[in-house]
Amino acid sequence: MALVAGFVLAALNLRPAIAGISPLLDEIMDDVGLSPAGGGAITTVMVVCLGVFGPVVPLLARRIGLDRTLLAGLLVIAAGVSLRGLDGAPMLYLGSALAATAIAVMNVAMPGVVKQHFPSRLNLMTGVYVSSVVAGAATASALVIPLEHVTGYGWRGVSALLAVPALLAAVLWLPQARRGRAGGQEGPRPIGTVLRSPVTWYVTALMGLQSLTFYVMLAWLPTIFLEAGVPADQAGYLLSLTNLVQVGTSLAVPVLAGRRSSQVPYVVGAGVLTVLGYLGMLLAPTTLPWLWMIVLGVGQGASFVLALLIIALRPANPATVTALSAVAQSVGYGVAALGPMVFGLLREVSGGWSVPLMAGLGVLAVQIVAGSKAGRPATLGR
Repeated sequence: MALVAGFVLAALNLRPAIAGISPLLDEIMDDVGLSPAGGGAITTVMVVCLGVFGPVVPLLARRIGLDRTLLAGLLVIAAGVSLRGLDGAPMLYLGSALAATAIAVMNVAMPGVVKQHFPSRLNLMTGVYVSSVVAGAATASALVIPLEHVTGYGWRGVSALLAVPALLAAVLWLPQARRGRAGGQEGPRPIGTVLRSPVTWYVTALMGLQSLTFYVMLAWLPTIFLEAGVPADQAGYLLSLTNLVQVGTSLAVPVLAGRRSSQVPYVVGAGVLTVLGYLGMLLAPTTLPWLWMIVLGVGQGASFVLALLIIALRPANPATVTALSAVAQSVGYGVAALGPMVFGLLREVSGGWSVPLMAGLGVLAVQIVAGSKAGRPATLGR
């Protein structure tokens, strides 16, 4: 029970440091004296860190073990969110980068942790992991403003409060880290095998492209609806709705998809649902917008959890899971970091959202093709 509780609480800490910035961004920019570009750079720096620092995880896992790597990540998240609440823009960016680096490490380590500790419940625990990640993001974005009002601490104090759940998760995970193998992961180094396999690059494409379309919606969805004539409060609720839908989807889909040797029907179906969500925003954004957001949430939530499930299923052992996760998430988040900026440029050049949304449909078409390859039965590192 303590193992599961520590695992779930660790997963809940994987998004609040990022999702908690957006609701406070105007206040942060005013207080620190940042331009809109400087404010947007906070999230950009964090997403870039998600891609850049993933490759160090196989080395850490081999040296100190997955359990101790996860514990270190939780402690560094706590340090990062505390640091960015100090005076000055340098501390803001440094603390954000530090927290994102820890999240990058934990992102890559978590599929290996699932494979190592829950091999007989891999499908269920992958769903629990992803739904906890989504729930952590939704909770942080919803609560930072109320917490600011209740405590009177301002954005700096609220940022520091995000260290509390990370420290609590570290306390729960500490016994597991102490029991972990001092020598880390055993067996041959799997990175060469992973890099030579076409499966790796199909999985990487799936991970990167579904992340790109998700971060585009996270950054621009309210603006798309606002410019279509939807009231501001409703535009915010629509973003919350699509994120909440992903929680339930993340629990159900891996249990069903993991029972089959091939996940192709699920990956293609998730991509098609995401396409329908994009088409709804493109063709009829003010007609049943809540329906488009439910469809989009199911599609994006399923795509994310399926990418992580495939990362956990394809390798034969936890060390290879960590290697595949490092490649797929590092390259994937590097690609995803470009999405919001490119879509913003397309909006600026074209004068509307039709061209960016059509570009998104093109990305989704490639995602479906890559997913149909990644979802086929295969084994890495046997």
